Amino acid sequence: MRILVVGAGATGGYFGARLAQAGRDVTFLVRERRKQQLDQQGLQVRSPLGDFAITPKTRLASELETADLIILTVKSFALEQALEDIAPAVGEQTLIMPILNGMRHINLLRQRFGAEKVIGGLCKIHATLGPQGEIVQMSPLHQIYYGELDGENSARLQALDALFSGCGVDNILTENLFSDLWEKWLLLSTLGAVTSLSRGNTQQVLQSPGGEILLQGLFSEILEVMRADGYQERPAVTAKIYETLNNPATPMTSSMYRDLTQGNAVEADHIIGDLLARAARNSVPTPLLNAVYVNLCVYQRAR
Repeated sequence: MRILVVGAGATGGYFGARLAQAGRDVTFLVRERRKQQLDQQGLQVRSPLGDFAITPKTRLASELETADLIILTVKSFALEQALEDIAPAVGEQTLIMPILNGMRHINLLRQRFGAEKVIGGLCKIHATLGPQGEIVQMSPLHQIYYGELDGENSARLQALDALFSGCGVDNILTENLFSDLWEKWLLLSTLGAVTSLSRGNTQQVLQSPGGEILLQGLFSEILEVMRADGYQERPAVTAKIYETLNNPATPMTSSMYRDLTQGNAVEADHIIGDLLARAARNSVPTPLLNAVYVNLCVYQRAR
C-alpha cells in the first residue's frame, strides 16, 4: 500500500516515521524548506521509547503520484492549501484519513473528494519539533485511532488495521469514531482554552485563585455546546477527561498554548471558533469561550 503522509511535523513525522521504520511504503508531502532539511539530515525521532532515524522519501506537491492511503496531518489553517496539494494523489480507490483537531475538516474533505473516500482518524501523542527539525516525543503516549464514519467495521478498515499493526504504535480500530472525535475535541479545546487564556499550564491555573472555577466553567460550556450539536455523551468518559484536566499534580499544556508562546499561528478558528459557531446555531451561551476566542484573535492580528 502506497502511503502519503501530508506533513512531516510532530504528528505526521512521528507516525509516518514509525510506519516507515516497520517497512511500510511511506512518502512525505512537504514544503521545499522541510524537504531540504529532511533530505540532508534524515528524519530524527527522540523518544522515551528509544531514539531512531529514517531516511524519508519526500515529495513536493508538484511531484505527487496516486496514493492508496493519504494521512492528512497538517494544522487546520493549512488545510485549504493541503486540499489543493493532495488532489493529484487522489485516485478512484484512495482512502483519506485526516488526523486534525476538531471536526470541521470532515465535511470539507467529503465535499471536495466524495464521502466514500474519507474515513475517520485521530491521534493522541505528546510531541513537538525540536530546534533542528527533529521530532521530540515527550511521553510514551502514541495512539492512533481510525474507523468508518458510519461505524461499520468494513473490509478496507480491516486492511488498514493490519497496515498499522506491528508498527510500534498503539493502533485502535474503533466503531465509535464520532464519539472519540467529540471527546478528543472536548479535551484539547478545554486545555487549549484555559492554558492560552491564562498563559500557563494547568498546574499553574489550578494553583491560582479562581483557577479551578475557570477550568470548570470552560469545560462545562464546551460540553454543553457539544451536547446541543449532537454529541451523545458517555458520562464515564467525560468525567475522566475532567479528572485528567483537574489534576494539580500534573502540569499540562496544549499544542495551541505552545504555538502561542512561541509566536506561531494558532488553530483558533478550527478549535475554538467552530465551537462558537455551533453554540450560536444552538443558542448556547458561551461567555468564557468567547473571551478565549477574542484573546486568540487579538494575538493573531498582532503577529
